[in-house]
Amino acid sequence: MVSVVSDVSTVLSSRTTRAGAYSNSATVPLLVAGDLATIALSTFAALLARHVITAEGWVGVVRPIDLVIGVLWLLFLTLMGTYRVRYRLHGMEEYRRVATAGLATAAAMGVFSYLAMHDLSRAFFLCLFAIGIPALLTERMLARRIGHWLRAKAYLSEDVIVAGDPGRIDEIVAVLRRERTLGFRVLGALVRADSTTVGDVNGIPILGTLDDASRVAERAGAGAVIFCEGSFESSADFRRSAWRFENSRAQMMVVPGVTDVAAGRLNMRPIAGMSLIQVDQPQAMQAGKLFKRVFDIVATSALVVLASPIMLATAIAIKIEDGGKVMYRQTRVGRNGELFWCYKFRSMVPDADKLLSGLQALNEGNGVLFKMCQDPRVTRVGRFIRRFSIDEIPQFFNVLRGEMSLIGPRPALPNEVAKYEPDVLRRLAVRPGLTGLWQVSGRSDLSWNESVRLDLYYVDNWSMVSDVAILAKTLRAVVRSRGAY
Repeated sequence: MVSVVSDVSTVLSSRTTRAGAYSNSATVPLLVAGDLATIALSTFAALLARHVITAEGWVGVVRPIDLVIGVLWLLFLTLMGTYRVRYRLHGMEEYRRVATAGLATAAAMGVFSYLAMHDLSRAFFLCLFAIGIPALLTERMLARRIGHWLRAKAYLSEDVIVAGDPGRIDEIVAVLRRERTLGFRVLGALVRADSTTVGDVNGIPILGTLDDASRVAERAGAGAVIFCEGSFESSADFRRSAWRFENSRAQMMVVPGVTDVAAGRLNMRPIAGMSLIQVDQPQAMQAGKLFKRVFDIVATSALVVLASPIMLATAIAIKIEDGGKVMYRQTRVGRNGELFWCYKFRSMVPDADKLLSGLQALNEGNGVLFKMCQDPRVTRVGRFIRRFSIDEIPQFFNVLRGEMSLIGPRPALPNEVAKYEPDVLRRLAVRPGLTGLWQVSGRSDLSWNESVRLDLYYVDNWSMVSDVAILAKTLRAVVRSRGAY
């Protein structure tokens, strides 16, 4: 399902809709006001920091140069597109552009001060951007969280109609309903005139045919019609459909047939009137290179130090409960099929493996995996440490030894790998991870197919930015304990 999420998110994030969600005309002024307030507070904090650092007299009065910096910073935020619908409140790309705008403002002020021979305090200059850029990023993150919360509560939502093949419509609707933060409410569906489906598509009422898309959207008050696979027979058919939306208040959106490819790997190339999509190579080889390994070692070393008290307390609790071994090791399959010992805090009774055969009939797992929500083999301490993923902390040492990575597909058992279909073996192209897309997307609540698609998506679309994003989301997933049992 991640492929559908990727396609839908890519299309909807780049839309230029005129109604609903974050294209609401009130959103930009509120965001500008928030940015100005953040810049003003950062300026005040920089003045205070300059006073403390240089021990010079307090300069608390706003000077003309401060106003120039604020206006210039706002100008660069605008030029970088941070107020455009495509990037506004849309995650890592927005944050990158906000950071770039801050650096551009710093460069422009440096050049201006040099050419104009303006005596700009170096302490103030450094403090302003050292404080201001992180402050703006934090403000945008908070704004995004608030926006997502409002969308999840059905505020600022936009009514849409989904058109195309009934099977594909069902997939798109499932994504839009699950990913409520996208801010779309499905009113109905449109199918081809020769479709045999009548009445509804799995509960979604059929409002008409594709030929009536613009008229149905106007009549229903929809802000957009989302066309998925099966909507057009030819490029001429697509062109005629677009013409019908020329004077419509509704927007036309198209979900591409490209699946499991991150937006960063797609580049549009207009050639001779055709829009070609250039797809960059998969990133599995990049995910195994030195930079990721250095990141793993540095970050994991810090985490081991921070987690030391938790590890000690957990070891004592396990030993007190039943006197058994504190650690549990299990053979797992690593990168390129290599076997290694994966370490965990023991969360089950000592003879748990022997009891497994008698529980197979109660398996609640997703495909080849064995899972039970109320597994009788789990101890009281084990249930607690599993809930907050404390049992997996010893895998930090697997990471330091190079057998695992902080981020990656879950480490599989040999008997699981033996059941893999050829395409699923692609998971083994990178080191298995302590956390990953599966961890922040539902863990054991995911179906087997969804787990596989998430892992393959990560392998093919790896980037350092995505690793940082997954790490940031992992803490929330662990605290919420969703899918942990």
